[in-house]
Amino acid sequence: MSKITGDAFNSGLLKRIFQYVRPYRNIFAWAIVLTILLALIAPVRPFLIQYTLDNHIMKGNYSGLLNMTIIMLVLLVLQAVIQFSHTLLTNTLGQSAIRDLRINVFNHITKLRLKYFDNTPIGQLITRTVSDLETIAEIFSEGLIVIIGDILMVIVIIGVMLYKDWTLTIIVLLPMPLLIIATSIFQKAIKSAFQEIRTEVSNLNTYLQEHITGISIIQYFARENQEYKKFIKINARYRDANIRSNWYYSIFFPVVEIISAMSLGLLVWYGSKSILSNPLTVTPGIIAEFILYISMLFRPIRELADKFNTLQMGMVGAERVFKVLDTDEVTENKGALAPEKMKGAIAFQNVWFAYNDDNYVLKDISFEVEAGKTIALVGATGAGKSSTINILNRFYEIQRGEIKVDGLRIQDYELSYLRGKIATVLQDVFLFSDTIFNNITLNNPAITMEQVVDAAKKVGAHDFIERLPGGYQYNVMERGATLSAGQAQLVSFIRALVYNPSILVLDEATSSVDTETEMLIQLAIENLMQGRTSIVIAHRLSTIQKADRILVLDKGEIKEMGTHQQLLKLNGYYKKLYDLQFHSAGVKI
Repeated sequence: MSKITGDAFNSGLLKRIFQYVRPYRNIFAWAIVLTILLALIAPVRPFLIQYTLDNHIMKGNYSGLLNMTIIMLVLLVLQAVIQFSHTLLTNTLGQSAIRDLRINVFNHITKLRLKYFDNTPIGQLITRTVSDLETIAEIFSEGLIVIIGDILMVIVIIGVMLYKDWTLTIIVLLPMPLLIIATSIFQKAIKSAFQEIRTEVSNLNTYLQEHITGISIIQYFARENQEYKKFIKINARYRDANIRSNWYYSIFFPVVEIISAMSLGLLVWYGSKSILSNPLTVTPGIIAEFILYISMLFRPIRELADKFNTLQMGMVGAERVFKVLDTDEVTENKGALAPEKMKGAIAFQNVWFAYNDDNYVLKDISFEVEAGKTIALVGATGAGKSSTINILNRFYEIQRGEIKVDGLRIQDYELSYLRGKIATVLQDVFLFSDTIFNNITLNNPAITMEQVVDAAKKVGAHDFIERLPGGYQYNVMERGATLSAGQAQLVSFIRALVYNPSILVLDEATSSVDTETEMLIQLAIENLMQGRTSIVIAHRLSTIQKADRILVLDKGEIKEMGTHQQLLKLNGYYKKLYDLQFHSAGVKI
């Protein structure tokens, strides 16, 4: 996409924005009609005042004055109604289009590759989805349509002025070049300030999101004062950017008023001279009419610079939002394979995978897991265990080799189908600020309360849930703050079970569970694994000794493969891990 920070009328970007206006083209059409009406009505009132002054007040015609007063009141009411309708329609148009765009952005973000989130601060995405989208809404409510209306109004007023008295019009417009110069300087300065404000908003959101999420770490290490000082600096930069923009406004508006006063002064000077001359060349009514025209002329010109920047910042926001939308997402493969049943046989064939370029974290990995069997992955931190799970779920795409399930490449399955058949229980459990029931079902209407209760009983969690206020309707608050680590882990275990997966992944699934609770769910885990292909990642070797096969990884390579007893007899890498955990403590398995 081309950069538009210096171009407020990027046709390609405007075309993309207006794609979201198409469903509301009737509203848009009426908004344009009302814009034209407002521009045409604007010069009527000064004309009526001129006519009233010269033909009724100056001649003492009170009945005519009364009639004109009624006409002007009706006109004011009509103008107010049109202005109200115009404001309502433009804001409705902007918010409706942005609602659709925001839904599209959120839907797209949920499908982005995890690599994107590895390199993008969450606070920045929040800014894109909230603040930047609001600037696009202002393209309609305060930008493009208003600019069109103001320009049209200026043209109509100048046209009427020239028709009424071209000499007086030229006199009034003499200071106009000064206004054009001042507007151009202001427009460039305020654009820079607005861009700085948007950058600092993004920085502020990112900092707040990260530090509120990680508040426990800040408090554990008593870093409150240091982080407070950092926030003061970030907040000060945001304040300074806003003050800078306000400073430009505080200069520009008085300059416009001075130039407007110059036009008014020239009008009064020339008009008074003409009125006092003999014969009379300019009537008092025309002078009054032109005074009103000056006010009506300078107001839209003064606001044009501000509205132009509103449009420009909306385009900058649009560029940022569409940059997110243009980011590659994981291909859904709609219409691809989605068989009624998946057995769960897994095969990795010469798989190479790197998160960044050629820095491979998995190197020529090959292994197979028969349907219904259990394989365990062991190894030191960074060996590639979690990466194996990530690429099986297609969170990341491999560079070389193939991964197959039931003899078919994982890319050949519908993505939602593939992930729906793989249930993963992670070490770091994430629970939403919602009820236990909704955290288990993830708002899937196909899962009933009976299924949830049955799964909870199988993992031994039903009793503790029933003791909570409200039971399964208990709100766990943000990130499950009102549950213990073990309870949160059990909820995630139920979540995996109710989806009835063909492949079960346990990534350090019992690491946050105390010894008593771990013993409670071990039998449930064994029952859950029955008839399912299971992949178990564990640092504690006691949890994987019953696996049908154990895969030992080190620095992305398979070092050893076999059962627990076979690997011990090899007296190799696995034996060293075993000795580190058990032998020195005199424990035997």
